[in-house]
Amino acid sequence: MPDGRIAQKEPYMVDAKAGRTYWWCACGLSNSQPFCDGSHKQARGFEPTEYTVQSDTKIFFCGCKHSRAKPVCDGTHGTLR
Repeated sequence: MPDGRIAQKEPYMVDAKAGRTYWWCACGLSNSQPFCDGSHKQARGFEPTEYTVQSDTKIFFCGCKHSRAKPVCDGTHGTLR
């Protein structure tokens, strides 16, 4: 899958709830960042990424859409211009 448009150059911190499934926006076009709102239908080659949480925790979802550990942040945003 290609990298999406940079939504922001830092991660989105989310207080995730156990058993809940989140759909991370891969295209960067969603108005509900970091979550999918269906905007990928306008951008070919993108599908949201499903992420299910096993326990209550803080998740840092990638905002730059370039992480090698999608959908979570791996710090790649620090290398982007």
